[in-house]
Amino acid sequence: MHDEALSAFIQESRDLLERMEAALLAIEAAPRDQELLNAIFRAAHTIKGSAGIFSFQHIVDVTHHAESVLEAARRDQLRIDGPLASLLLAVGDHIRLLIDEIDAGRDSSAAMHAEGQALATRLQAVMQGLHGTPAEAIEGDDTPATADPASAEPHWRSELGDRLDQWRLAMRFGPDTLRDGFDPLSFVRYLETLATQFDVRVLTDGIPPLSVLEPDHCHLGFEVAMQTAHARAAIDETFEFVREDSQIHILPPQPQPQPQMAVQPAASMPASAAMVSPLAGQARAASPREGQSGEQHTLRVDARKLDQLINLVGEMIVAGAGTSLLARQHKIKDLMQATSALGRLMEEVRDSALNLRMVPIGGTFNRFQRLVRDLSQELGKDIALDISGADTELDKTVIEKLSDPLTHLVRNAMDHGIEPEAERVARGKPAQGTVRLHAHHEAGHVVVEVSDDGRGLSRARILAKAIERGLVAPEAQLSEHEVQQLIFQPGFSTADQVSNISGRGVGMDVVKRSITSLRGAIEIASTEGQGATIRIRLPLTLAIIDGFLMGVGKACYVVPLSAVVECIELGRQHPSDRDWIDLRGEVLPVIRLRQLYDIEGEPGRRQNIVVVQGGGKRVGLVVDQLMGELQTVIKPLGKVFQRVQGVSGFTILGNGSVALLMDIPGLLSQAGATHHERLASPAPALSG
Repeated sequence: MHDEALSAFIQESRDLLERMEAALLAIEAAPRDQELLNAIFRAAHTIKGSAGIFSFQHIVDVTHHAESVLEAARRDQLRIDGPLASLLLAVGDHIRLLIDEIDAGRDSSAAMHAEGQALATRLQAVMQGLHGTPAEAIEGDDTPATADPASAEPHWRSELGDRLDQWRLAMRFGPDTLRDGFDPLSFVRYLETLATQFDVRVLTDGIPPLSVLEPDHCHLGFEVAMQTAHARAAIDETFEFVREDSQIHILPPQPQPQPQMAVQPAASMPASAAMVSPLAGQARAASPREGQSGEQHTLRVDARKLDQLINLVGEMIVAGAGTSLLARQHKIKDLMQATSALGRLMEEVRDSALNLRMVPIGGTFNRFQRLVRDLSQELGKDIALDISGADTELDKTVIEKLSDPLTHLVRNAMDHGIEPEAERVARGKPAQGTVRLHAHHEAGHVVVEVSDDGRGLSRARILAKAIERGLVAPEAQLSEHEVQQLIFQPGFSTADQVSNISGRGVGMDVVKRSITSLRGAIEIASTEGQGATIRIRLPLTLAIIDGFLMGVGKACYVVPLSAVVECIELGRQHPSDRDWIDLRGEVLPVIRLRQLYDIEGEPGRRQNIVVVQGGGKRVGLVVDQLMGELQTVIKPLGKVFQRVQGVSGFTILGNGSVALLMDIPGLLSQAGATHHERLASPAPALSG
């Protein structure tokens, strides 16, 4: 249970840090936006409270100083400008590193503690500049142990005046609190960080006789009287992890100061103390967090459990296909009807299971706000990020693997694509450059675009660099598409100087390999002097697809159904050595899978062409049999076969045989190596 609670803390903290970062990036443009300020403060405060429960004091310390600065901003005592936003972003980065260390089960290093202290000192300096008084007096509960608490009291009263409220709490923790991994004393310690005056009484009346005492049960209770400037919500959030199994009563501030309760050791408490706290008769139960409804609408699920569900659904589909095949082979009418109904239900289960893993791509897009901000400052360029299509949904696995290629493309666009301000103005462009991230659905795929309004790709420079490296002959006549494809050669770059950020083309071969591994395709559209667009086309999911089954000899192949344009019969009179056909007046390149993969045996008397589309091209696949549509579960190839081009995975058919999943963009690339002249040259003249 403790591990589950810790995992929840880690995940929630990361989510809150993302929201905090997004709000900090937005606050620079609207420094007086109270909603943004409140969102940043709530995120920092919640992280601080949760960290206090788990006794992660290093997180509590730095977050507390950030919270003080944010509270001053909420009171309109200071403005979050660029430098202060950068400082708070650095605090978020530091907390994220601390969270990562906790997740890895490691203790924070001395260097990380030193960094946290340095950030705390900078935050204290902000408050010191605001009040013109020593930072220790401003922070209140961070007063050094050697200082006289009484000397700080007048400052708090002068600063906060009648805004200090006296709260009284009665806490009875559930019997399983200790077994769940929580220390009741940590909640008391955290409450103390919120208070300027704090008194606590230990309640021992719940301790049973020794003969029936369970040593791992929590029998103690606490009464607390505290003076604080924080709202009720801050106190209430302290008990979020234990509220369900505990009795927490919070008494609102009293009109008159209450007598202080002395801390009383457990041994001195009378044995006949009443079982009910003296506060319980007039206290009311703690209310839910602000903005939290009583009904739970979302449930956080471990991604590994979803992966297991998808795998089981896949196996069920394979088993269902086998049952359907047996029913057809034996011509059992009732069984055929039953398997047909079962197939429809499995389709619904499949779709529902896949939808569980579909998440909006906006979360990934929004992370680039920080990258663009920081990199713009480093490059000395004014660059804005424009995001659209953020609600487009994609499989979580695909999105996770898409992050690195997108990062490389955005950095390329900013470093080498967007011109310096003076150059842009001289060309009649706005001084501010723009990088755009856009996503949309298209024919069963998701298209993600990274574009900029910069220089665009220079055909002359690309050709010159390619000739210099010996990639093309000086007299070669290449199409625009072929020239653009040169930037995907390993290590290819047109940058005059290699920077520590990027150069247009540097590492683009890695980007292409990453996209290809996702069964995707990458395309380029560029106008020199106006900008460039990198277009990535991806499947909705990597797990289960609707496919089209084809046969060549004894081998079976599957192509994504969304890639199939049409199926036509190959005329007997068509020459076997010709790698194109006349398709309604247009030239269609064809690839004979029997020849490409050296499949034994003679082709059938009747051959067919499956016209597929990918990477902006159409090609016909010559096969022996058209075996129809099927739902197919994609399984990855082993390490030995990962570099095989034109094949991206395999599936097991209902009869137990194996079918290879064709990678259309990769297949075009492989065929191009053999039929380069035919596929890349201008269309041949069609004779009557």
